[in-house]
Amino acid sequence: MIDPILVAKNSQEQRLLPNMANRHGLIAGATGTGKTVTLQRLAEGFSRIGVPVFLADVKGDLSGLGFAADPPKPVVLARVAELGLEGFAPKGCPVTYWDVFGKQGHPIRATVSEMGPVLLARLLGLNEIQTGVLSIAFRVADDNGLLLLDLPDLRAILMYVSENAKTIGATYGNVSPASVGAIQRGLLRLEQQGGTKFFGEPALDLDDFMRVDAAGMGYVNILAADELLLAPQLYATFLLWMLAELFERLPEVGDPEKPKLVFFFDEAHLLFKDTPRPLMEKIEQVVRLVRSKGVGVYFVTQNPLDLPDTVLGQLGNRVQHALRAFTPRDRKAVRAAAETFRENPEIDTARAITELQVGEALVSFLDSKGSPGVVERSLVVPPACRIGPISAEERSKAIRDSEIQGKYETMIDRESAYEILTRDAERAKADDAEERTAEKRRAEFERRRSEQEAEAESRAKAKSKGGRSSRTDSVFIAFCKSAARSIASGLGRAISRGILGVFTGGSRRR
Repeated sequence: MIDPILVAKNSQEQRLLPNMANRHGLIAGATGTGKTVTLQRLAEGFSRIGVPVFLADVKGDLSGLGFAADPPKPVVLARVAELGLEGFAPKGCPVTYWDVFGKQGHPIRATVSEMGPVLLARLLGLNEIQTGVLSIAFRVADDNGLLLLDLPDLRAILMYVSENAKTIGATYGNVSPASVGAIQRGLLRLEQQGGTKFFGEPALDLDDFMRVDAAGMGYVNILAADELLLAPQLYATFLLWMLAELFERLPEVGDPEKPKLVFFFDEAHLLFKDTPRPLMEKIEQVVRLVRSKGVGVYFVTQNPLDLPDTVLGQLGNRVQHALRAFTPRDRKAVRAAAETFRENPEIDTARAITELQVGEALVSFLDSKGSPGVVERSLVVPPACRIGPISAEERSKAIRDSEIQGKYETMIDRESAYEILTRDAERAKADDAEERTAEKRRAEFERRRSEQEAEAESRAKAKSKGGRSSRTDSVFIAFCKSAARSIASGLGRAISRGILGVFTGGSRRR
């Protein structure tokens, strides 16, 4: 049996059971109350039992998970002594550093096709009609075998759909120029937020998130999100995409003895802010069902009211730090948080939430039968890793020494929708130019022939009246034959080039 993870302690120990860890969880509390340390304690606990972890470092102070707390801070030593923790020893976890922008870790990318129209529409802030047009663009790309890898690919397919709106509309539905324009403007904003660095190849291989080291410890994947958080829509949609990818790719495992991966979603309120109801239902469905794939999701937020009730009700493991009750909404949040715990007759839960000190929390974990435990007021056990950020030199060395160094650093731009559609447009333009040239030649030939016929008829009339000599006629006839052969030869070459163009994969007419 796998040892439970010690998270907090008072007169009793509060331990998280590994076989209940995929039932999801919540870490809540006001700024500065100790959420980050709790997250570190949980992350290193999962790593110790061989469970890979993903978390977003929104403030830059989680990077210390990869290094031992050597020497531990005085406040850590004091807490260890206060709790009587035997055998406490500084130790880091195996860590992989990631960064969407490639500055503080290995780049993370996804293709436009992988993101899909629904999540991309949320990222671009599209309305229902515009989302429908975006879905048509994706469908046209799929039906024509056009890969959508990066933002130029998406722009190209949107332009193609717009230019062929009448033809496409008969099969897929109406496409308005206004909707296409709105999507293009959204893409421009996305590019300004750094979307060009996120969309592309090589795309993230989720297996690189689910590694263990030689000692059997799970890797802690830390996403540098301090810069990413400046684009909150990109941040939230990216994490939701990752969660959806895990849900789609992992097989059903039911209730394993420990999770396959634990996913910490910091600043969780951004996931649900201004989210359309249809997408909200999808999020709720993914959160509910991803448990059976062996993935535990832990939301980290300041206020439990930031999460919908349908999601909050699925979070069985809870650590509640202090909340401040300065406003009516704050008092409502305190009551709501208190009511979600299994009551302990020895604790006034609502009052305790406002009295908790830094590093102190109300804790309730699921028992072996899946029932919430009685809430306990406890001190969070300090992590054995370093608390606080690492230096730039330490981060650079960790990235250089990583097993996946070099796998994602260089962006690949293979042939996809942009290249194919651009080439087809250029070929079509060249073919049209050649057709216009051939048409001019035919018109010139007809003009000359008409002139020659008129002149021949005039000479015939003159000859019947004793006009030009036969030698002059012979020269003229020879000239006509030569001109005809020259024009016919040019037409033949034009037709041959057209046939070869089609034969060798030339463009389709549009």
